[in-house]
Amino acid sequence: MSLGLGAMALQALQSSGVAFRKILSHFPEELSLAFAYGSGVYRQAGPSSDQKNAMLDFVFTVDDPVAWHSKNLKKNWNHYSFLKVLGPKFITSIQDNYGAGVYYNTLIMCDGRVKIVAMNENVILRSALDKNLRSAVTAAFLMLPESFSEEDLFIEIAGLSYSGDFRMVVGEDKTKVLNIVKPNIAHFRELYGNILQENPQVVYKIQQGRLEIDKSPEGQFTQLMTLPKTLQQQINHIMDPPGKNRDVEETLLQLAHDPDCGEVVRLGLSAIVRPSSLRQSTKGIFTAGMKKSLHYSALKLHKMWKGWLRKTS
Repeated sequence: MSLGLGAMALQALQSSGVAFRKILSHFPEELSLAFAYGSGVYRQAGPSSDQKNAMLDFVFTVDDPVAWHSKNLKKNWNHYSFLKVLGPKFITSIQDNYGAGVYYNTLIMCDGRVKIVAMNENVILRSALDKNLRSAVTAAFLMLPESFSEEDLFIEIAGLSYSGDFRMVVGEDKTKVLNIVKPNIAHFRELYGNILQENPQVVYKIQQGRLEIDKSPEGQFTQLMTLPKTLQQQINHIMDPPGKNRDVEETLLQLAHDPDCGEVVRLGLSAIVRPSSLRQSTKGIFTAGMKKSLHYSALKLHKMWKGWLRKTS
């Protein structure tokens, strides 16, 4: 279970230990993983570059959401929308059964800024996080040409979760992904460097900041076969003509020989993200409450407008 919290960053960046304790002290202790992200954590170019009043986004992961919400309701009753009167079981049901499986709230007043706040020694969780990083790299490889720069790669990776997201049409700065990547190349390199160096299909020229990937049908088939099952199935759904009922491996083998392989992968990602983003955003109206949702949307639209003005000036 993940709980997404939008918190206003009120103070300058503090030392990690102090910031961790201050942030976590506001919430129940039973967290498997807690991390912060967004413009309040990593510097961004464009309209989000002013970190003084930047939104600070948190994700909390817990093993028992009902128990966690029960404790958090007692500790932070005012954080919740009207759903709080229906109790922790109903809140967890809304969280798990709609959208992206996240209970989202926004505009919670809290101090400090952090990146990874806490992570328990959970082998399964660590393995899943590592697999997620590798899957992101593989998907990006399939959408890139044979030779590309580190920046090209990191832009593709950062853009994965925005592919098909309706908020990129209304509500987000159109240069958001580029603004995330440009000031943070070193952070991306630190996160993905070992994966790139260990991948036998990649020639990673670190000094030049360039990469070359095996784009042969055999190379692409290997990459396609390591994609997450959900994405493989979505690709199969896109490519499988009515009545054929081909298995996924047969479809991926055909796609590996297709010059439009990368575009099909992109379509598959969009088909996964689009409905999830719509459901999650709709759910946010109920979990955050109408007043805060309208305020948050106004902030997003203002940021999008500023980005458009910068682009046209």
